[in-house]
Amino acid sequence: MFIPLNDRNDLDHIDRQYVTLTLIAINVIVWVLTALSGADGELTTAAVLGLGFIPAVAFGPAELAPGLTLVPETATYITYSFLHANFMHLAGNMVFLWVFGDNIEDALGHFRFLIFYLACAAAGALAHGLFNAGSEAPLIGASGAVAGIVAAYLILHPRVRIWVLVMWRIPLPLPAFVPLLIWVGYQFVMVFADSDGAVSWAAHVGGIVAGAILVVLLKRRDVPLFDRQIVSPRAVVRHKSPVPKVERRWGR
Repeated sequence: MFIPLNDRNDLDHIDRQYVTLTLIAINVIVWVLTALSGADGELTTAAVLGLGFIPAVAFGPAELAPGLTLVPETATYITYSFLHANFMHLAGNMVFLWVFGDNIEDALGHFRFLIFYLACAAAGALAHGLFNAGSEAPLIGASGAVAGIVAAYLILHPRVRIWVLVMWRIPLPLPAFVPLLIWVGYQFVMVFADSDGAVSWAAHVGGIVAGAILVVLLKRRDVPLFDRQIVSPRAVVRHKSPVPKVERRWGR
């Protein structure tokens, strides 16, 4: 649908988005480590099965072989979100996290943002499991957590103008609520329109619902909801040079 490129939404409460940067770094490192063994490598297979969220295992009907169990079943509600199928899967999630994550971290604070992120990831896994209770396919990817961030940004900064790449080729500066509302609505539609597809739309919806609720509960007291301030992306701000005054003399 679209790719976020940039927003001009300055940080008011924190100096730097340390948690956002750390989450991006962890996701990249995990992907590099698993990618080095190849798509069918032992490390990749062990990570996906041992750290991915498998509804049939989490809800009881199935069990992993002892050698494949890397963490307790409850931990996979979070660990799955640090695994990605390929570079494009990783890049898509990390771009959204990079553009929108810093402002949510600013609104919540470092520690509460970390709790927010992990809770949205867990909510995404839970929603996926409820829609696919008997599935033995591992769920991986940060989409649930990122969907929560998108929902939080929409609630906090709907009128901030962001640069988005529409249809992979058309850059446009738009108020945040335009692309984000379309994106959120699309996830809800696709839960029923593409229930058997490779994308877990249910995980996205779970993250969206959790993000919309948690941002209200965890935000700083002085951070307003539905901020009405309109801020344009830096790329479209123009500064006019002052016109020097010319002193006119009589007779000229």
